[in-house]
Formats: sequence, C-alpha cells, structure tokens
Amino acid sequence: MTTLADLAELVRAPAALSVPGDVIAGAAAAGALSPRTPALAGASVLLYWAGMAANDWSDRGLDAEERPERPIPSGRVTPAAAVGLAAGLTAAGVGLAAAVGGRRAAALAVPLAATIWGYDLLAKNTAAGPAVMAACRGLDVLLGASGGRITRALPAAATVAAHTWTVTALSRREVTGADATLPMRTLAGTALVATSAAVAVPGAFRTANPAGATDRAETVDETGVRAGRSRSATIAALLPAVLAGWYAARYGAAQAEVVRDPSAKRVRAAVGAGITGLPALQGALTARGGAGLLGVAVAAAAPLGRRLARKVSPT
Repeated sequence: MTTLADLAELVRAPAALSVPGDVIAGAAAAGALSPRTPALAGASVLLYWAGMAANDWSDRGLDAEERPERPIPSGRVTPAAAVGLAAGLTAAGVGLAAAVGGRRAAALAVPLAATIWGYDLLAKNTAAGPAVMAACRGLDVLLGASGGRITRALPAAATVAAHTWTVTALSRREVTGADATLPMRTLAGTALVATSAAVAVPGAFRTANPAGATDRAETVDETGVRAGRSRSATIAALLPAVLAGWYAARYGAAQAEVVRDPSAKRVRAAVGAGITGLPALQGALTARGGAGLLGVAVAAAAPLGRRLARKVSPT
C-alpha cells in the first residue's frame, strides 16, 4: 500500500524548499511583491512536484536497473498512480496560478508546465536537456514577475537558469561519475552566477523623500538622517554579495570535491548541494531587488533543506 512517505519520496518533497524563492526573486525584481506572491509560489511548488513524479514515471524502466530503491521500481508506487499524480499536480498548479494571477500568470504557467513535461518525456536524455531544465527555472522566476514589469526580472531569471544548467549537467553523471572537466566547467559557471547575483541593481535601495515634506523638516537632524540612510544603503548593497558568497562557497566546495574525485557519489553530493543551496542564490537576487529582509528569509531555507535532504533525497 502506498503511503504518504512514499509519495513524498516520489516528488522529492523537501527539495520544494528550493522553489518558492524563484517566484519571490522574480516578484522582487519586477516590483511585484504582493499578497498574491505566496499563492504563486504555491503554484510553483505544485508544478515542481508534478515534474518530479513525471520524471520518475518516465524513468521507471531505467530506474529498475540503476535505482531500484526508488518508489516505482520498488513497487511502493504504481506507474499509473505516479502519472496520475503528476497530471493532477500540473492541473492544480496551472489552475492556482491562473486563479490568483489572472491571464498574465496563466500565460507563463502554461508554457512552464509544458516545458516541465517536455523535459521529462523528451529532452532529458538529449543534449538539450540542461538547457530545457534551465528554461523551466527561468520561466518559474518570470511567473513571480507576472504582476509587474517582467522585463526587469529577466536578469534574475537568467541567473537562476544558469545555475540550473550547472546542476542539470552534473546530474546526468550521478550514476556513472564524471571526468574532471565537467565539474571544472560547472564550477566556472557557478562563479559567474554568484558574481551576477552579488551586484546590486543601481537605484534599487534608494529611499525617496516623504511626500509633502517641507524644507524645514528636511533640515532637522539632517546629518543624522543622511548617516542613517548611508548605513542602510551600505548594508543593502552588501547583502546580495554576502548571500551570493554563501551560495558559491557551499555549492562551489561540493563541485571542487568532484574535480578532485569525480566519482558518482561525489557527483550526487554536488547535485544535492546545488539543489539545497539554491535558496541562498534566490535570497541574493531578492535582496538585489530591494527586499533585503525577505531575501534573508528566503536564504534561510538552504540549511533547512540540507537537513531534510538527509531524510529524503532531493535527487
């Protein structure tokens, strides 16, 4: 009999902690943070879980040989139940996005769902696989931006997509192991991703003078006010760099281990670090968009994800 634990393993439930940050980072970049952002993040999680279930359904024959402990080949979840769950989660995710975000959100949720299924059924084992998975994450970031100026979220989407490419490229060698050149390439990519996220957007942290303020009011404790604003601006500018550095240190160290020992075990560890470390990158992008405290909250999911990954594998 299939249990909730079996379904949680099928959809890699703890790995979903790496998902809401996509939507939040996109919303922050587009100036679209609002009460509907958590619901869009929920829709994103549903689509992520759908993709995981569809992945295992599609790979059930291969997993019977390479990963017989997974829910489908072990007999704990039937193929019909897995594909039915994937379809249901997809419908729920697209429906929720459309309900809370209207046509603009639906216009991104539908191609996102199609790209997820396209990856699982067609692209995963082809040369286009990493690029298609990267597109999934990029669209996920833009889903969060659907209520604002989407073009402003394109750099954040590209950054998350580039990170996803590195993780996906490594994941293709989880069973066989890799040669040292692959982690060297992904490590270089990670450095570029972290550098991109660390650079604050000019003007994102500027604080406008209150409307209606008088010249007299502006002169009261002017020196102290300016000093306070200067400190706040400095912290705001440094925060993306700090969070991006945290991301790079954790994920980069795991890839460096693969360079030293490109065994399947090390590759799987690096892939896990890339998945569980993504919230730190998303937090940096959120902070770069002007939402510093929210960025810290997003990044806090990284250590929690690592702890949960010890119980349920994120890969």
